[in-house]
Amino acid sequence: MKQEQARQPVERRVEQTAIPHPAVEEWNGETYYGQASVKPSPFDWRVAAYVYVAGLAGSAQIIATLADRLGDERDETTIRNGRFLAVAGVAIGAPLLIMDLKTPSRFYNMLRIYRTSSPMSFGSYILGAFGAASGLTAVAHLIGERRADGGRSPMRRAADMTQVPAAFLGAGMSTYTAALLSATSTPLWASAPQAMAAQFGTSSMATAAAALSLGEQIAGNADNSRRLDGLAAVAAAGELIATAFAEKRHRETGVGATLRDGPIGMSYKTGALALGLGVPLVCHSINALSKRPSRGLSILGSLALLAGGMVMRQAIFQAGNKSAERPDDYFRLTQRIPEGAKPRRRVDRAVDARGRLP
Repeated sequence: MKQEQARQPVERRVEQTAIPHPAVEEWNGETYYGQASVKPSPFDWRVAAYVYVAGLAGSAQIIATLADRLGDERDETTIRNGRFLAVAGVAIGAPLLIMDLKTPSRFYNMLRIYRTSSPMSFGSYILGAFGAASGLTAVAHLIGERRADGGRSPMRRAADMTQVPAAFLGAGMSTYTAALLSATSTPLWASAPQAMAAQFGTSSMATAAAALSLGEQIAGNADNSRRLDGLAAVAAAGELIATAFAEKRHRETGVGATLRDGPIGMSYKTGALALGLGVPLVCHSINALSKRPSRGLSILGSLALLAGGMVMRQAIFQAGNKSAERPDDYFRLTQRIPEGAKPRRRVDRAVDARGRLP
């Protein structure tokens, strides 16, 4: 009996004395709270202008190739203007990009090493290859056009061959800049990579069609201009849908304030949306429904598309750099649980005095 009583555990009560905490003084000095978590990009108006010109040039080459493959003799001016516009875009855009790099040798160094994980690396190769293919196409077209005697000369057939890789590279020129921006840590750009690519691609197609339509108006080809206006309207409608998806993504991640409010938001709404999309859609819709399309409405819609495309890119660049200066935008984006991911389960089991699980 005594042995059984000895085996029973003896309850011991240990009184824990409260340890007084030292008084915490309020800190009035410098702190990292409220400071920017990432640096704004060094991109300025030259990069925004390059993105605009590069996309326009790439889509112009696509339109010229489609007109050559699917059109007839009436599309000759569209083919010629599209090929020359692609070369002009490279001639203007490449110096803008090199100017932003500050040192011309940096562009050469980017071509020395190819990195599949770097959008800037493969973008440089796309630019170089597109410029070479578009240049060969334009030169062969020019020589073949001068020597043409009713049929297609050998140089013209060479231009028809080189235009195919130029058109494929033109698709990359129209969209790769969105991948370049989305790969950064800038909250606004990184929040909607797919929607931004669609937005840039459709805008490039719309501005290229608008520029070629103006060329047809100058040449007096009203039928070609009307077809190009229809293409521009379809591309502008696609851009409007892509813009809605991008804004929806910005609201979900909580980073769209810089593109919605303030002077940047005002310029984006009035210049990119109202002028760049609303006016062209109204003008081209009226001409499409009219039996006698107005030349003035066609020109107005084309000019509005060209201006709105530049305003859209400039506003996205400025709003992106502004979002990088807002730490709350960065933390909202990085702390958001991705779709499909499961949060970590909380452990509610009791722990012992040493903080260990039983």
